[in-house]
Amino acid sequence: MGLLVEGVWQDKWYDTSSTGGRFERSSAAFRNQVEEGGKFPPEAGRYHLYVSWACPWAHRTMIYRSLKGLQDAIGVTVVEPLMLENGWEIAEGADKVNGATRLWQVYVKADPDYTGRVTVPVLWDCRTGTIVNNESSEIIRLLDRWPGSKGPLFRPPELAEEIDALNDEIYPAINNGVYRAGFATTQEAYEEAYDQLFAALDRLEQRLSDRPFLLGDKVTEADWRLFTTLLRFDPVYYSHFKCNRNRLSDFPELWDYTRTLYQIPGVAETVHFDHIKTHYYASHRMINATGIVPKGPELDYSAPTRRNVPYWT
Repeated sequence: MGLLVEGVWQDKWYDTSSTGGRFERSSAAFRNQVEEGGKFPPEAGRYHLYVSWACPWAHRTMIYRSLKGLQDAIGVTVVEPLMLENGWEIAEGADKVNGATRLWQVYVKADPDYTGRVTVPVLWDCRTGTIVNNESSEIIRLLDRWPGSKGPLFRPPELAEEIDALNDEIYPAINNGVYRAGFATTQEAYEEAYDQLFAALDRLEQRLSDRPFLLGDKVTEADWRLFTTLLRFDPVYYSHFKCNRNRLSDFPELWDYTRTLYQIPGVAETVHFDHIKTHYYASHRMINATGIVPKGPELDYSAPTRRNVPYWT
């Protein structure tokens, strides 16, 4: 995970020496919106996503693209799972839009003097040749309200305030919390993240004891933002990031809830555990020096659940 400095690629890991061993995620740099009457109006075939099957942030956008029926409207380039000295790489010929073999080349094409991390997802405008947005939370919202998209709104106006409150709780403790534990370089920073992570999981386990989803009977944005982290918990975060007080499968409600979301038609096809495990275990050599990818665990996300699996047309 390197970065660009004034358009020049540098293979540099995060500097935790200046933050007491704590991992601090940088903010996304491109924050434009796709909206009618704006600079970037919604048009079929105009926009393209760069994603990783391994990345939970990019995974959100692929779930929305699938569930909202936008496969024909928005193209996709998938980066390779292994991320080493070149950052995210793209197989030769896989990028039909920009012909890139490194994701940083896409960033430089959008801004030749760009300084910052090179992350997925990226929403690219094929017409103007630039990055529209690289903040997953904003991309999923624009996909949610894309003209002609199918299915329910995952952030309906009447639930927006509650969804935002849950996101504000879940993001630092869980979504980013697993990274704060895994990338910590001091014992204090690790234990701080670890304790906050499991305190939050305990609260959600209790919350889900009397409702199928975080806000009741409806699946919302808050569920999808949580889901992509929970899906990776037992295969990766439990061992690789030392988040090992409990497995997700030790939480009856969270485990049932995660499997229910996985079984919604259109979701399983966005899940690629080979990419997920290869990326984390083989890319993070500062954590797993040998790069060996574990064979297990064996998990059945398709097993029957107590919750009813929603279906949308």
